[in-house]
Amino acid sequence: MGRPMSRNLLKAGKKLVVYDLFPAGVTELAAAGATACSSAREVAEQSDIIITMLPDGPDVEQSVLGPNGVLEGARPGSTVVDMSSINPIVAQKVAAACAVKGVEFLDAPVSGGEPKAIDGTLAIMVGGDEKVFEKVLPILQKLGSSVTLTGPVGAGNVTKLANQIMVACNIAAMGEALVLATRAGLDPEVVFNAVKGGLAGSTVLNAKAPMAIARNFKPGFRIRLHQKDLRNALLAAEELKVPLPLTGIVQGMLMSLMNEGKGDYDHSGIVTAIEKMAGIEIARPAGTKAAN
Repeated sequence: MGRPMSRNLLKAGKKLVVYDLFPAGVTELAAAGATACSSAREVAEQSDIIITMLPDGPDVEQSVLGPNGVLEGARPGSTVVDMSSINPIVAQKVAAACAVKGVEFLDAPVSGGEPKAIDGTLAIMVGGDEKVFEKVLPILQKLGSSVTLTGPVGAGNVTKLANQIMVACNIAAMGEALVLATRAGLDPEVVFNAVKGGLAGSTVLNAKAPMAIARNFKPGFRIRLHQKDLRNALLAAEELKVPLPLTGIVQGMLMSLMNEGKGDYDHSGIVTAIEKMAGIEIARPAGTKAAN
């Protein structure tokens, strides 16, 4: 995600310094015009706005708070924008540590996966102070088509977790519906086209049903990452004493798929867990042609 987002900032004419644990990404961005750094600290020393995009909360804590991390190099008045999808409690912990040093902090997770990171149309959900948000907004608008301040620090990640719950449960419901249609002898593509214009229609349905029907599970957003997000949702829900029964079921499906070696499947692969239980794959009846 970070690499195409960085490319969009370069295309917008922004001066960019970059660091990553994996040198190949740094080398690629340096060739595109960015300045390569040897640590997160070095990036922060040269930046007024520091953007992090990492897999999970422990990675954010290490990169921002750890040795050679962002806070060792950040100046008072600089801003850290963490665009990772993490537990909101961790976002608040990192924000508190930044505040001690006079560094501003926003949590700004995104939705849209790699395809929307590439074309700069991510949905960005931001938590933090409104004045800090307004200062960083022009940069975020180079990365996303929708940028929304959702509340104080941590609110961005609560909103992202809500998004991930709805997406995962939508895919699971779609899988159940298309498996049922297939078992009944119907063409799942015809069923998809029949319902997508009604109340069941959604962006998730339009994006993921064709992938399931075509057996295309090339990742836009990986199962292992969605499992991580639902785990964080369940941890936050436990802290807030909110039951999330459907989320728990789908998170169990994702864990099962990871144990089957499908962690790098696109999250549309949730349907394969339902197919396994039903003993049938979503598929057109033999001899039928794709619908127009």
